Amino acid sequence: MDSKSVVWFAGLRAGSRENLFDKIGSLLQNAGVKDAFRKGHLVAVKLHFGEKGNASFIRPVFVRRVVESIKETGASPFLTDTNTLYVGTRGNSPEHLKTAIENGFDYAVVNAPLIIADGLRGDSAALVRIGGKHFDEVGIAKEIASADGLVVLTHFKCHELTGFGGALKNVGMGSACREGKLAQHSNAAPVVDPSGCMACGDCVEACPAAAIEVGAVAVINEEPCIGCGHCIAVCPQGTIKIRWNESPARLQEKMVEHFEGAVKGKEGACLYLTFITQVSPACDCYGHNDSPIVPDIGMLASADPVAIDQAAVDLVNGAEGFKGTALTSGHEPGGDKFRGVHPDIDWETQLDYASNRGLGSREYILKKI
Repeated sequence: MDSKSVVWFAGLRAGSRENLFDKIGSLLQNAGVKDAFRKGHLVAVKLHFGEKGNASFIRPVFVRRVVESIKETGASPFLTDTNTLYVGTRGNSPEHLKTAIENGFDYAVVNAPLIIADGLRGDSAALVRIGGKHFDEVGIAKEIASADGLVVLTHFKCHELTGFGGALKNVGMGSACREGKLAQHSNAAPVVDPSGCMACGDCVEACPAAAIEVGAVAVINEEPCIGCGHCIAVCPQGTIKIRWNESPARLQEKMVEHFEGAVKGKEGACLYLTFITQVSPACDCYGHNDSPIVPDIGMLASADPVAIDQAAVDLVNGAEGFKGTALTSGHEPGGDKFRGVHPDIDWETQLDYASNRGLGSREYILKKI
């Protein structure tokens, strides 16, 4: 895409004539919500429900206003995310839903049902052909792939593997099935921590490739392993681990290819709303959140995922960074805040690769409402 995309911006100042909920509605209207969806559409609202103990996720009452805007088009929205690879409070659907509700994403609050998009243990997937550099086809959570449209709600922040976490990461990692997540993060088979293995054999029964043997402990044979991650999901002790051994650049490219698979077939029916608030130094997947590295900035909306991520990056980098936080350099306006937290990560890789794949433009016009 060569032309500049429009990104709508709303600051956080509010008054009696216009509150933040009004601004969320205005952002979605300007971004084209009425043109994107219609009666009968099932619209996935992709967001992060927050790990238990983390408090930097998007407020559920803000999500309710998004739901209302979608319903005004006649479409039926549902809130969704996928299960995690790592052992936490969102590794399977029952625990994930419990965490979401405890964090405030109850139907009574958000006015929409919650659906974990990749099934009970993360293996409910649709294969989408994209013809990428790393993958010919990618595994996307089935209920996201099946949805008619997508509204992506992103809490913008730093990220330890991708530099920043924006719309591309929210969808690219967050819409992948378990096998897709594993393929992004690792280029080798999972590994068993022998200190915790009870040799129960659950992993052997779950493995579709007969790649696991159990003696005193379980052993995963790399050659037949297909990288599906089923063993990680079923291990009752949580001793089967992903090998976090993919390079940041390749991981970002793989992430973008999964993003492409998630939005394929939804052309004209995807909108992105980003909250640049509580810009934390790490992912919301941790059971805690550290101090923000910059002041709260505002909210963005666009139909272009690359442009909205680029605009969020520029706004964060244009702010003055907080001293006494995880930010170690780039405190001045214009300083690189993301390398100031994660100096070894070239965060531009994801933007360049997504632009080169035709998923959006790094060139944008920022319009304030």
